[in-house]
Amino acid sequence: MFKNYQIVIFRDHHGAYRKLRFRGWLFALMLVALAALVAGNVSLVRYYYNYKRMEHELAQWENKAQDQNAQLLSLSDKIKGLEIDLVRIRGFDAKLRQMVNIDQEPREVAPGGEDKDFDKKYLPLYRQEMLTRKLHQFLTELRDQAALERVRQQELLSMLDATKTHLAAFPSTWPVAGWIASPFGERTSPFTGKKEFHKGMDIAAPIGALVVAPGEGVVTFAGETEGGGFGLVIDHQGGLTTSYGHLRDVLVSKGQTVTRGQTIGHVGDSGQTSGPHLHYETRLGGVPVNPMRYILE
Repeated sequence: MFKNYQIVIFRDHHGAYRKLRFRGWLFALMLVALAALVAGNVSLVRYYYNYKRMEHELAQWENKAQDQNAQLLSLSDKIKGLEIDLVRIRGFDAKLRQMVNIDQEPREVAPGGEDKDFDKKYLPLYRQEMLTRKLHQFLTELRDQAALERVRQQELLSMLDATKTHLAAFPSTWPVAGWIASPFGERTSPFTGKKEFHKGMDIAAPIGALVVAPGEGVVTFAGETEGGGFGLVIDHQGGLTTSYGHLRDVLVSKGQTVTRGQTIGHVGDSGQTSGPHLHYETRLGGVPVNPMRYILE
């Protein structure tokens, strides 16, 4: 194989030719180079097709990951909606218990535990497993809390039935459509500039706005107050009363029974006032209490 080789090339029909001499080892080297070139081309083709296959599989996995991510986001939104509903139910339960003096202090109505803002903390693809675990954990907690709330609601219904509480009498709605200009509690007096305890809350509204009874009761006072304005007081049973000040007029009379939603007067600016609003007070046993304790928002 490593002998000398000759290649004869005939140039035309007259017999002219040319000889090319090759050593055996050079010929063998050319064959090896040719084989290596062919093998290299085959490897490149295989690599190209593997690359295309992997690229296609990667695109499929990315699409699946995006679909899973969208599903997890949708599930997260639904869980947030359930959480909001649970908070509202627990808030209603807490306020209702406070209204009928079953609980002396309001309960914490927001579910405990860590932050459930999943879309901000657990959206990266590499943390989807963590998100799934957190969702399952939160669903378990939500289920337990919902079961606890059902028990508490049954307890509350039993207590209400046992005490024959007349819910229609509770001042659970807003007496006027407006906004709170001065809440219940400590404040700086707009007239003296000194600290004082505000026994009710001032609800700002236009002059002439309807003032309605927030619950069923009997009018125990209607007319002009000591401050020179018009006002009235409604007895809602059980030592619970509501009073209304700075009215433009009074549409009910003492001894009259009113129902929730019945118009009892109009907003004015009578008496000592810095502008048109309704001064609304709630008293229990003659002691001022926050009206928001009874308003079911």
